[in-house]
Amino acid sequence: MSFTRQLSEMSASELNDAIDDTNFPQAHILSRGRNNSVCSTSSTSGTSSLADRPLAQPEESSAIGIVGTPTEEVAPVALPTAPAPLTSSQRPRLILKTNGSSPDSDGHEKCTFHHDLELDHKPPTREALLPDMARSYRLLLGGLGENPDRQGLIKTPERAAKAMLYFTKGYDQSLEDVLNGAVFDEDHDEMVVVKDIEMFSMCEHHLVPFYGKVSIGYLPCNKILGLSKLARIVEIFSRRLQVQERLTKQIAVAVTQAVQPAGVAVVVEGVHMCMVMRGVQKINSKTVTSTMMGAFRDDPKTREEFLNLVNSK
Repeated sequence: MSFTRQLSEMSASELNDAIDDTNFPQAHILSRGRNNSVCSTSSTSGTSSLADRPLAQPEESSAIGIVGTPTEEVAPVALPTAPAPLTSSQRPRLILKTNGSSPDSDGHEKCTFHHDLELDHKPPTREALLPDMARSYRLLLGGLGENPDRQGLIKTPERAAKAMLYFTKGYDQSLEDVLNGAVFDEDHDEMVVVKDIEMFSMCEHHLVPFYGKVSIGYLPCNKILGLSKLARIVEIFSRRLQVQERLTKQIAVAVTQAVQPAGVAVVVEGVHMCMVMRGVQKINSKTVTSTMMGAFRDDPKTREEFLNLVNSK
């Protein structure tokens, strides 16, 4: 049975247990069925947290009196009718909540390199790192037994430093800068899928590349995102030191933050050079990871429709 077929047949609770979020910064903000305290829905009337909703209180029967208290006859209450089906404007939206921590609250509002509340402060610009990085690459060449002063290697430390800055340029980009206002009001609530987005990243374990394709789907709630912005979101997070599991979730979270859809699905298929060039050296191996949020997690039919579209030629 294929990986995607297994996903389409899994229930929401099985998906919850299958996804490991221990290696994802701020994973506690994800909207999960197993953590309702941070899951909220919104409609045209506003937003409300599931944790804030009062629990239904059992009604005491007024027909039974307490000793010393006269009983009262109460007219029968009509039972509520079944709620009407939700319209597209009332479809619950998938919203991520933080725990109140943000880069600004910790004094990092001007820190260019601050990322996921984990990295320390860095110099104001990345270009300021080039001299130190070049010296480090020069030491690395010497440690390999090479002569850094020979003709072919004289400029290599500077070139390698500039290349590494380019490979990790995602640290300089934010979701707000990339979106650039390309979120549009549109009365559309059907699935939007952009598949086979090319992705290049750097494995944080060995500093070697991994590459592949990303497919993204979401269910709009009266807001859509410019199609090219989905590819740019992939660029933000892939151009960092990464693991594929974390990259998949970060893309899904970013799309959710951008348009608050009813659900987001992301599937990443990658080839890791740390498996191809070293170690087990399995050149034909591929790694597939997925993140399903909102309706894609809760509704097997919606999930199956997305996976069928992704796998179609």
